[in-house]
Amino acid sequence: MTNLKKISIDGIEVEVDGAMTIIQAAEVAGVEIPRFCYHERLTIAGNCRMCLVEVQGGPPKPAASCAMQVRDLRPGPNGEAPVVKTKSPMVKKAREGVMEFLLINHPLDCPICDQGGECDLQDQAMAYGVDFSRYREPKRASENLNLGPLVKTEMTRCISCTRCVRFTTEVAGITQMGQTGRGEDSEITSYLNLTLDSNLQGNIIDLCPVGALTSKPYAFTARPWELTKTESIDVMDAVGSNIRLDTKGREVMRIIPRNHDGVNEEWISDKTRFIWDGLRRQRLDVPYIRENGKLRKATWAEALSAAATAMKGRKLAGLVGDLAPVEAAYSLKTLVESLGGSVECRTDNARLPAGNRAAYVGTATIEDIDTAKTILLIGTNPRNEAPVLNARIRKAWINGAKVGLIGEAADLTYDYKHMGTDRAALVDLVGRVTEKPDTLVIVGQGALNEADGEAVLAQAMAYATGAGGKLLVLHTAAGRVGALDVGAVTEGGLKAATEGAEVIFNLGADEVEIAAGPFVIYQGSHGDRGASRADVILPAAAYTEENGLFVNTEGRPQLAMRAGFAPGQAKENWAILRALSAELGQTLPWDSLAALRAAIVAKHPHLGRIDEVAVNEGPALELRAPGKATFRNIGGDFYLSNPIARASAVMAELSALAKARAQAPLAAE
Repeated sequence: MTNLKKISIDGIEVEVDGAMTIIQAAEVAGVEIPRFCYHERLTIAGNCRMCLVEVQGGPPKPAASCAMQVRDLRPGPNGEAPVVKTKSPMVKKAREGVMEFLLINHPLDCPICDQGGECDLQDQAMAYGVDFSRYREPKRASENLNLGPLVKTEMTRCISCTRCVRFTTEVAGITQMGQTGRGEDSEITSYLNLTLDSNLQGNIIDLCPVGALTSKPYAFTARPWELTKTESIDVMDAVGSNIRLDTKGREVMRIIPRNHDGVNEEWISDKTRFIWDGLRRQRLDVPYIRENGKLRKATWAEALSAAATAMKGRKLAGLVGDLAPVEAAYSLKTLVESLGGSVECRTDNARLPAGNRAAYVGTATIEDIDTAKTILLIGTNPRNEAPVLNARIRKAWINGAKVGLIGEAADLTYDYKHMGTDRAALVDLVGRVTEKPDTLVIVGQGALNEADGEAVLAQAMAYATGAGGKLLVLHTAAGRVGALDVGAVTEGGLKAATEGAEVIFNLGADEVEIAAGPFVIYQGSHGDRGASRADVILPAAAYTEENGLFVNTEGRPQLAMRAGFAPGQAKENWAILRALSAELGQTLPWDSLAALRAAIVAKHPHLGRIDEVAVNEGPALELRAPGKATFRNIGGDFYLSNPIARASAVMAELSALAKARAQAPLAAE
């Protein structure tokens, strides 16, 4: 690269891209510069002035390192690299002055502030501030905002860094927050006192460098130093966002994002972040057996014996739920097929062709969105189905990508060309496809769970191939791709798997209505729809209570780690199936999770390459004409789409709020 420039920061000389700012160059050099308003994923505001540095040969005053590019620095008299100092007396005095101004109106409520222990202002006041204040006047107070049920506000603590305003405007794509007033009267506010209408609003809690924006559901429940931190994976959608589970005792107290540039950057959806209260309610903690029409508590020995007795010598079907890890899906498939039964994971009737990974996953990665010049959405509303992925599409749109949509029109937070609502619009587009490299086609589950889903998928693949681009199948079920990978499918789908079945083993598939007739064994974590239809209930661990492998929508295997133990007598999913297999006389050939994983990897090697996206290959689907119907996005309530969500009080509140917003306001008579 020809635009590389040398720069000396505190005596450390580095060569960086000239477009980099001084604060970015300092990170390359390993020099820490304090900041409040600067964030690498947001535009530059340059308004907190905490990142001031001394530029030798530059102006005789400190310069904001977040807003000055390396290429604008003047070299030394003999062409030496520009010199920047971050620890000089000028910088020290400037930082102390900035900190003193910031603390003029900041309240002294650290002991009762939820941000205590994780507060950037606290840390930087200790590191760079002074131990006294010359300000004796009364402090200014501000009114708190009502931003909704998720974000708690203490606006007197606000230092006007505007990170929340920039995030909601740039990343989330909503315009409800801004700054009003001037000078002492300036304050961050929401226009017309609107609550935030975004599935990503919880991220402003992480972005806030002080205690002005904190988590409302988590408020006053725990301190950061009391929590045990576990790195894991989210299962609320199929993006596979990287998360950290913070537990106190055996309870999950909060969920926060981990950075992963290839998947979720450093954002997570509100459903991911606030679902944790659903892990405590409606839990199944003992086995049950239905006798005389009523469920009664039973021992594990009784429940396993009843399940084994029911399964022996009868036509058997296994259903794999949306939140099941790969290990559970593989164990169920192995057990049921050894008894002559059939297993199915496509419980929403999605026409995903098993065995062809290029068709049921696609050929693109999530990161390909960043470089795409054209993005075509088919039968999907990513704002609801995958909010973090939608933010990535919005970023690509901001950077010049053109977005087209075939399907239901919706507010996606970015402009798009609506190219039609039905199959005919897709067929017409495929008929006149031209070479357009950097094209990305994203197909939603709403387009695939109709009777002609495979024909629609074939058309989408044909368009992606004809344009010289890539295809991404946007799944909504976290366990679906992994279950497809291990072959937990039946030729003919759900109808073929369950037709004539006398016994149905339901592994957490709560979205399926099972008609009267078959004997139902339900294995899951919550007393939801599946449990109410069951004849035998085997209580299982939730995703935070067992180590599990999940494969995300792009085909990336990731590990969800156990953060706590399941309540009562509930056991890990794979262990229940292993115990049941012994009761049936068809003992599964593994006694530990490690042995089970070794068996899976031996058969499906790509599942052993954790955090790698395999190159997906498979034949192009036969091009057939789809039906005439219009595309419908996935139905149901986004906030109540699985048993954990339906047990969550926060999700119920968000669902009610979304319904209220959807009702058009009536004009006064």
